[in-house]
Amino acid sequence: MSDAVYDLTLERIALLRRMVVAWGGTEPGAPTIHPDAPYGSLDRDGDIANVTGDDEGAADEHRALEKGLAVFVQNAQLKPGRYQYHNGLAKLEHGTVGDVFRDAQTGETPEHITFAVTAEHLALIPHLAFDWDPAGDVPRVDPTQPYGVGDTYTAAMGRHLAAVPEVAANDDEDAERHWVRLHREMQPALQIFLRYADLGPGDFQCAGSPAVWKPA
Repeated sequence: MSDAVYDLTLERIALLRRMVVAWGGTEPGAPTIHPDAPYGSLDRDGDIANVTGDDEGAADEHRALEKGLAVFVQNAQLKPGRYQYHNGLAKLEHGTVGDVFRDAQTGETPEHITFAVTAEHLALIPHLAFDWDPAGDVPRVDPTQPYGVGDTYTAAMGRHLAAVPEVAANDDEDAERHWVRLHREMQPALQIFLRYADLGPGDFQCAGSPAVWKPA
């Protein structure tokens, strides 16, 4: 992917904020947009048309949000802190995707989530590697290489976090266990980021591999 321009419109930002983030894929797994209700209801095209006002272009607009996600996570800003959100997964059949908060015995997941987004989460979010899930027909984070090619996912996490001064060393658990736990927390962290992070509309230029999006 190189030398492309993406138009991040107000409508696309609104759709990104409505996305329902689940957990999918084989190990290690990664955040994915819910295939049955990507924007909150089972009527995907209707949800899109309600935002864009265009009944004809819903499928194209949905497909364009793979790049939209990458643009948003690489450029939007959010401060660390505790955030709350209504969990859209609580009313949906989990089917082929899961929820890191779902109780394994009862199958229930809470309707309201309070979660602390840390500097670690915010340092990792811009490095999430988005692709398209052809089976679910939704954008997702690559479940086998969630932070890009070339490393194990935990090694990639350590490399990205080593460059962040405000990320303190964690002495309470070994590094590997810490990365595994932190990776699973990326589901609520990404959900909160899409709901609350600040970014205005504009054109964004892409260059390099992996793709880096910056204001055009």
